Amino acid sequence: MTRLTYLAVLAGCLLVTLPLELLLHVGVYRRWPQLLRAVLPVAAVFVGWDVVATRAGWWRFDERQTLGVTLPGGLPLEELLFFLVVPTCAVLGYEAVRRVRG
Repeated sequence: MTRLTYLAVLAGCLLVTLPLELLLHVGVYRRWPQLLRAVLPVAAVFVGWDVVATRAGWWRFDERQTLGVTLPGGLPLEELLFFLVVPTCAVLGYEAVRRVRG
């Protein structure tokens, strides 16, 4: 179960913000091309930073809490997902606030 920790946290983030999409109808998932244009450039920069930091020994990942799937550059799969999931949840939160405030 420990190997699923990082993935479980990411799934929890998506699960907690899902009602914003379903109940408030903010339309973030429906407008996925715009979401990708907002998230992918930032994710690319931070993934690059993570690769540099990991290779330099400034940063590391607890292998006991990841699936063990390593991407090119030495990053665990969950780290890539982090840079996609967390900004998506942030956009959901932002759009929900915009919708509620008018």
